[in-house]
Amino acid sequence: MKIHLSTRNLNMKKILAFSFCLILVPGLLIAQKKTTEKKQQQMIDLSNRANDHILLQLGYTNWTGKPDSLMTNGLSKSINAYFMFDFPFKTNPNLSIAVGAGIASDHILFSNTYIGIKDLTSDLRFTNMSDTNHYKKTKLATNYLEAPVEFRYSAHPVTGKGLKAAIGVKVGLLVNAHTRNTKYADRNNNTINDYTLKETDKRFFNTTRISGMARIGLGHISIFGSYAFTPLLKDGSGPEMRPFSIGITLSGL
Repeated sequence: MKIHLSTRNLNMKKILAFSFCLILVPGLLIAQKKTTEKKQQQMIDLSNRANDHILLQLGYTNWTGKPDSLMTNGLSKSINAYFMFDFPFKTNPNLSIAVGAGIASDHILFSNTYIGIKDLTSDLRFTNMSDTNHYKKTKLATNYLEAPVEFRYSAHPVTGKGLKAAIGVKVGLLVNAHTRNTKYADRNNNTINDYTLKETDKRFFNTTRISGMARIGLGHISIFGSYAFTPLLKDGSGPEMRPFSIGITLSGL
């Protein structure tokens, strides 16, 4: 009888020990896996990562809220260049904040239109000149110094390859606004004089521009879009138009 009880107790101890191992071992393995993943994440060397310091953008631009009477023509373009400093998150190297500075230039094209940028009027006037002598081509250009701030995601932060995305805002200061008129012609569009007239004045324009922006792409090439939250012209200086752009971004370094 004593031998039977001893054998039974021994079996019970083995079962309890085995059950304890079934509970404890998976927990230890999971904890070890998390620790290893955390150490691996911390050991990622970001000293030579692709920071995308330089952004070059070329795109199509236009204005929302533009009256139908404005005779824009051709492919109006936006040309931007920025130098950025990128700061990755310590807890997640795929995410970062980038700040920088650069230049943004918008070029809106018109046909048979006179833009009174230097006229002594209370508002900026766009006059259809199709029925009289006119310039065949007119361009209105605005140039800004801009300071962008981006929240970035990079699927492969060390190599800079794969999916990249960014969203942010940029604050701009208007440094120049001018028109460029070429080829003076008669009402039948016959050239009278082949010369260029350039006029500069920024008194009709808001000197500060705040825009939202976003980018998405692969590697060093992405598609960007931007939209100005502030109107192009000052209150009372013309229609409430806001610039927007869409195009291609090349990034590197």
